[in-house]
Amino acid sequence: MSPWELIGTVLGVIGVALMIRQNIWGWPIGLVQVAIYTWVFYDVKLYSDALLQVCFFVIQAYGWAHWSRGAHRAAISTMPVTRLRPRALGLWILGGGILTVAWGTLMQRTTDAALPQWDAFILVFSLLAQWWQARKRIECWAGWLAVNTVAIGVYWVKDLQLTAGLYVIFWLMSVWGWREWRRTMSRQTT
Repeated sequence: MSPWELIGTVLGVIGVALMIRQNIWGWPIGLVQVAIYTWVFYDVKLYSDALLQVCFFVIQAYGWAHWSRGAHRAAISTMPVTRLRPRALGLWILGGGILTVAWGTLMQRTTDAALPQWDAFILVFSLLAQWWQARKRIECWAGWLAVNTVAIGVYWVKDLQLTAGLYVIFWLMSVWGWREWRRTMSRQTT
């Protein structure tokens, strides 16, 4: 365990807790956290995860700007939580599956990547979940549950026990986030 992994872990928990509360400050904290984890994952040859952190940085910057619209200096985003249409959700998942296989195969053939298919799943479906979160789609939490489940095993196998523990916390926080955002949706309709 490195000090960077510890700092990234603490910032990750804080950032997700703020996301659950729909607090805009979760985005800048997330930017710092993903910058740190870019190095942590690169160092253990989880290249797809390192690349994922770079992509997260871009999506988090977008999410911060998107949630800030109409917030009028408030910390809590005023954007409504919405749901994807079933057909759109199915297409996102199908596309994610195809991209996972393609990216995992590419990483397996061209790098010394550890666990390339599982790492590819984490990459692709994390990007989907992060995008849905930036757009305040309730499905982001189901996406995070799937990603976190896989990530726990991958990080444990790669001797990143603290990071695996972080993803156990993220898994639990995903359940909490799903419940909180569903409550928000029900308040929006009344």
